[in-house]
Amino acid sequence: MENKSTFATEILKELAAEAPATRKCLEVIPADLSEWKPHEKSMKLGYLTLLVAEIPKWITTMIEKSELDFATYEHFQAKNTAELVKHFDENIAGAKNALQNVTEETLAESFDLKNQGQVVYSAPKKDFIGQTINHLVHHRGQLTVFMRLKDIPVPSIYGPSADDKGGF
Repeated sequence: MENKSTFATEILKELAAEAPATRKCLEVIPADLSEWKPHEKSMKLGYLTLLVAEIPKWITTMIEKSELDFATYEHFQAKNTAELVKHFDENIAGAKNALQNVTEETLAESFDLKNQGQVVYSAPKKDFIGQTINHLVHHRGQLTVFMRLKDIPVPSIYGPSADDKGGF
């Protein structure tokens, strides 16, 4: 592509680095714990795993559309862990495809985050996409805390964990 984005190339590298560890976390979350939460103010484990699986889809939405409205955003309904992991894989593939084809002009366009039609936040698509990777990492970290609290082995992410030496 003539005006291919170097920013998109860097985000593709980050996704490639973060996706395998994220997938490893999602693979070990039992669906029967979906209603569990560690504190009354915490989100349920099922919602957190869905959120982590869906965040890469936000990148595709940001590139291909000019807005996302929380009120009308349709969440995937996974029946089991395997379906959730497949959904994550599809969302990663979609984000990679969108990033491989995006231009700097598209990334400079405005993206609106809305709730019931009201703009909550507006910024260039490029800004939102960069923040989305951070959001994914944040919620994956939250997921590993939930995993520890439920004695689910935490995989190696950036290095060994107490449960997975990761080749170290």
